[in-house]
Parts: sequence; C-alpha cells; structure tokens
Amino acid sequence: MQTPEEPSNATHVLAAAFPSRLADDVRDVLAVMPTAELSPARSFTVEVRGEEVAIPSRIYNEEPGADPQRSLTPTQQVILHCLYTRHSDGRVRQRHLERIVACDEPWVVPFVMQLAGEYVLEILEAIAGGLPGLSIPGSAARRLYGEFIVRNPAFFALTEQRAVSYWSCYYRWRYGEFGMYPGSALLEAFRAAAREQVG
Repeated sequence: MQTPEEPSNATHVLAAAFPSRLADDVRDVLAVMPTAELSPARSFTVEVRGEEVAIPSRIYNEEPGADPQRSLTPTQQVILHCLYTRHSDGRVRQRHLERIVACDEPWVVPFVMQLAGEYVLEILEAIAGGLPGLSIPGSAARRLYGEFIVRNPAFFALTEQRAVSYWSCYYRWRYGEFGMYPGSALLEAFRAAAREQVG
C-alpha cells in the first residue's frame, strides 16, 4: 500500500530519474509540480551514457498549470514532460510523450522506450509516429535508441515481454498474431537499431 509521500523523499526519487548534471534543472521542475498524495511507484533502473538512473514506474502529481510551465527553460520543460510520461493516467502519459518523443537527448530515451511495453495503443502509435527515423539505417534516432538498448539489454527484454503480455491479455482478439500488433513493428525497429550498433 502506498502512503502519503514525504516531500524530501519524493524529491530524491524523482531527481534520481535523471543524470546528476541535471540536478539543478530537476529541482526547478519539481518546484512547479503540485505535491502528490501518493508516493511515486517503485523505480526501474537503467544506464544512460555510463550513469545509472532510477525512473519511477508511476507518479501521481497533478499537472502544473500553464504559467508555471512557461517559467521553465526548454531543458526543464523536457524534464517535466519526461516525468509526466510516468503518470498514472494514460492520457496524461500520451500527451507528455508527444512533446518529447522526437527529442535527441539520451536521457529521454528510457522514458519513451518504457512506454513501448505498455498497453495503450495510442501511445504505441505516438512513439512510432514520433520516431520515423528509427527505421532508417544510420539515422540519429536509430543510433540513439540502438546504443541505449545495447547498454540495457535486460530492460529491453522486459519491455518486449510486457508488450507480448499486454497483447495477449487485451488485444489478441483484435490482432490474431503478435506480428500484426502495432507494438510488434515498433519493437522490431528497436531490435534492428540495436543490431546496427553491434555490427
């Protein structure tokens, strides 16, 4: 059972989702986020360019208003959108994903990739639509995601397993084979990106 969060603990948990060099920016983002009644859900750990980050599975903070968001720098806005891709409401996750999916910062990649293993079709379609370069050999997006997968093979394997499980549970009636499911093509593009990185 989750408990009301201690502000200092929640701040530490959310700050750990980003490389340490972004600590000041993360602090400024957290200052505009409304306090949540529930603590962030357990985190998953990945490596981003040699540094370990721990990203919460879910957050429960309401979205900040437009005025506080406008006070943030472009980098801080990306951090905010990354955090809200972890929101408990799928519509909120999708809305914020669409703002960052094309971003070329390595620390954004795990926030996008984790959503490829979730169950909301519109989110899968947003990822595929926002990463058209993923299917192009040698593209920047392909290198970015391929490098991340090579560094985090267990995370990618778990993402694939979740995608298959959600397809089987919720979409098998609609897509008789996993290969027909939108998440399948997306995962294959990620696998191809990783293969290209390892030669």
